[in-house]
Amino acid sequence: MSKEVTPIVEEYLEVIYKLQEKKEVARTSDIVASLKVSPGTVTNTVERLERDGLIVHVPYKGAKLTDKGQRIALNVIRRHRLSERLLTDILHVEWEKAHEAACKLEHAIDNDVIKKLEKALNHPKTCPHGNPIPTKCGGIIEEKSQPLVELNVKESCMIMKVIEEKPELLHYLGTLGLVPNTKIEILDKAPFDGPITLKVGKANRVLSHEVASIIKVRRIE
Repeated sequence: MSKEVTPIVEEYLEVIYKLQEKKEVARTSDIVASLKVSPGTVTNTVERLERDGLIVHVPYKGAKLTDKGQRIALNVIRRHRLSERLLTDILHVEWEKAHEAACKLEHAIDNDVIKKLEKALNHPKTCPHGNPIPTKCGGIIEEKSQPLVELNVKESCMIMKVIEEKPELLHYLGTLGLVPNTKIEILDKAPFDGPITLKVGKANRVLSHEVASIIKVRRIE
């Protein structure tokens, strides 16, 4: 990791990468909401990131990572997701607590330690929430998946990942048994983006359309 890349810069690039994945561009308002800082602070930092060649910012549209910025972002995400694996697999931290703890670890662990950690963990492909771990070369392999809300009644699927990692949301999904590699069946879908009823094991669970939209699944034929 380059010395001039500070934890704040890393955090911004990581957030921009994730927003870009969801919305193709990272708007200032979305960065503000993600980082919980003032719009003025975000504007100043975005300008600095652009001067450093890490992003391209289009006024009234948003920011996108340059190749250089994306390499740094993927390296941070790699350290973050392997840290999450350390916390859950070795230290047995609850999956809803691993994300925030890993946010601190990701800036403190260098690439040499991460390489040894990856080997000790037997080269995991995803974080505990199912999101892919970038390779040391910056590659990222995404398994094909789609939002749960896109499936129809009577279809079965396997949960692949949860794309939001807020602790209270992860805790809620965990209590319902809705974790990666769990098979579920769609029992009912209310119209007009209403709740979705699922069969999880022997239990029936009801999710709002909003929560179901952040669960990515693979259809089982």
